[in-house]
Amino acid sequence: MPIDFRNTNTVWASILVETFQRLGLTTAVICPGSRSTPLTVAFASHPQIEAIPILDERSASFFALGQAKQTGKPVVLVCTSGTAGANFYPAIIEAKESRVPLLILTADRPPELRDCHSGQTIDQVKLYGHYPTWQTELATPSLELKQLSYLRQTLIHAWEKTLFPVPGPVHLNLPFRDPLAPLPEPKATDLATTFQPEEFFTHLPSSLILHPSSFIPHPPSPLQQWQNCQRGIIIAGVAQPQNPRDYCQAIAHLSKTLNWPVLAEGLSPLRNYADLNPYLISTYDFILRNPRLADKITPEIAIQIGELPTSKTLRSWLETTQPLTFLVTESDRNLDPLHGRTIPLRMAIASLAATLNPIPATPSPTAYLQQWCDTERQTRQKIDTTLSSIPDLIEPKVAWLISQQLPPETPLFIANSMPVRDIEYFWKPGNRHIQPFVNRGANGIDGTLSTALGIAHRHQSSVMLTGDLALLHDTNGFLIRQYFQGHLTIILINNNGGGIFGMLPIAKFDPPFTEFFATPQNINFARLCAGYDIEHQRIESWQQLESLLNPLPTSGIRVLEIKSDRNLDVKWRQDQFQQFAEAIQSTL
Repeated sequence: MPIDFRNTNTVWASILVETFQRLGLTTAVICPGSRSTPLTVAFASHPQIEAIPILDERSASFFALGQAKQTGKPVVLVCTSGTAGANFYPAIIEAKESRVPLLILTADRPPELRDCHSGQTIDQVKLYGHYPTWQTELATPSLELKQLSYLRQTLIHAWEKTLFPVPGPVHLNLPFRDPLAPLPEPKATDLATTFQPEEFFTHLPSSLILHPSSFIPHPPSPLQQWQNCQRGIIIAGVAQPQNPRDYCQAIAHLSKTLNWPVLAEGLSPLRNYADLNPYLISTYDFILRNPRLADKITPEIAIQIGELPTSKTLRSWLETTQPLTFLVTESDRNLDPLHGRTIPLRMAIASLAATLNPIPATPSPTAYLQQWCDTERQTRQKIDTTLSSIPDLIEPKVAWLISQQLPPETPLFIANSMPVRDIEYFWKPGNRHIQPFVNRGANGIDGTLSTALGIAHRHQSSVMLTGDLALLHDTNGFLIRQYFQGHLTIILINNNGGGIFGMLPIAKFDPPFTEFFATPQNINFARLCAGYDIEHQRIESWQQLESLLNPLPTSGIRVLEIKSDRNLDVKWRQDQFQQFAEAIQSTL
């Protein structure tokens, strides 16, 4: 891209865009506004960057978050001055907490127009508090070569800080003076005769993508201690690795070397690569609801890989039993909410697995491991038999059904609240290599639809599993459809309210429960979809749902609505969970 020498702002903005592109930027999400005009023009003009205009800033920021989750590369967000940037805040919090690289560019008034009641002006410096991994305000645009070099080097640092030492959001506040439009300015035109773009950019690395684990010292693993322990478990929590097969193979190697079971969260890829690991445990939540059995399978050592699974039952058991825990993580964050006897190992699981010797032959399972495997087999059979025989449309069956019906390698975005829990409870292990995505950094329902669209954009046909409230919270995401490339099927479980609250003690107090917690909205989703020109189908049977999920369409957005009774769903869970636990017979 040639530098735009029409005026000072166009030179500054086009150098910014060219620098980021040479570092590896491919996508910029642009929100409309006046003060950001130089940035918008520069991004929209660059032939190697996809610039996507999105009206709603909150929706735009979650769309960018989804893109960054899918690619592992920073995505740029641009907005004008004033409250526009404040609407990015929830997505920035999620990016920080889930370690997703984002570059936030907020345009601003120059210093002389602040604190004087100039229009659309707020204090944007450190707007996002401590959530950015790095933040700064750039100088006002200048044509001096020294200042242009300062700009380039600051941008390189900003790019690096989105990825190292831990991926996350970086905020740059950019003040611009008038003229904001690309009106000609003689001084800028004169610069074109002396400026040497290739010399200016020659030292930039091509596609500077840093992997955090390459910068983290790898302590030696306490392998001998682990190998001497016959009552150990591996806990694999929420994870969205860029190379899921390698991730699963590394955990499988560790499991088979140690002869330990792997308690695999449904929001990680492990259950979708079940053929790699013979010791996979997916029903741990129900197993641990049986007090007698939970006591008998108390571990001495646990290896926790990344974050803990969602299950409160598992967390309570770990808190009670207090095994010596080794936390394997590339993050610099404290991932020990139970405050147990935890020793952090700051390294990638692949790096840890690489230190283990090859297994000449898989050893016979220990009695402890066999207990886990036998109980898993028994509980899994009970769950499958129970769910397969249910003809009525109930919420808990959806996660179980789609685990067996989605096309191979389908990206699946799972909304927070009840869907993520049903995935953990009921997702059946298989070998379809489904790619689960979640916003479990801050666990909010903000931006659910927009994130899913960001994940699906220009990728394989994707699916989103959501409840009605999470979708309604972000219906402005449908405005993205005119720029969306690809396909997204939205499986909407409409139980007219927040089903998860029915599982809490407050459900017994009504009022105020229904009005203030369940918050039924009574929305006609067929009409809502029609207003956005989105395809809508009402699901009347499980057979109909199956036929619509495989194969998936290749383009467009559609909503498949499953209506269920919120109160009946809650009662089914309460009754059936207890039955699952009581049906487990100890084999010790």
